[in-house]
Amino acid sequence: MQGLIVIDVQNDFCPGGALAVPDGGSIIPAINTLMDRFPVCVLTQDWHPADHASFAANHAGAAPYSMIDMPYGPQVLWPTHCVIGTTGAAFHPALRTDPAQLIIRKGFRAAIDSYSAFFENDRSTPTGLEGYLRSRGVTGLTMVGLATDFCVAYSALDARRLGFDVTIDLTACRGIDLNGSLAEATSKMKAAGVVMRSAL
Repeated sequence: MQGLIVIDVQNDFCPGGALAVPDGGSIIPAINTLMDRFPVCVLTQDWHPADHASFAANHAGAAPYSMIDMPYGPQVLWPTHCVIGTTGAAFHPALRTDPAQLIIRKGFRAAIDSYSAFFENDRSTPTGLEGYLRSRGVTGLTMVGLATDFCVAYSALDARRLGFDVTIDLTACRGIDLNGSLAEATSKMKAAGVVMRSAL
């Protein structure tokens, strides 16, 4: 059984959003088409409280995209984005949501960020996605969405660690590329056995 994981196609990550990924909105038609090819479809949604520890605005004098050390490791301080209940946190209006059987919200714990669809950034607190996929009989995953070098990559690496076969459709992903993060993430995914394809 194959599943499609559509990661964080939300207004704040698309053009005009608080943390817009370059060219992020252009992937939506490809994602909408892919949804019809998979019997299992899951959407993830960044879902942060306003006082989230990963927001630069919540650290006096901190600049967006600077780094701090958190109990779970290094943390990028992001512009405030995807705050619970805001328009920025909503799925992009052009994204089809009806084909999804499950929506996973992540990052709702104020003290810890959550890039991966499977775990918080401590790499141990689960979102529940693994159990859902196992119960549906899913063994292979295709991942698309935003951003390639953060939430998509973390999700892919965790999925491989959990034993799933993983393919990234690069035509339906876009990256931030923060200080070389895209090349680093791509290298890690390839080393972990993630299949990188430019079209499916």
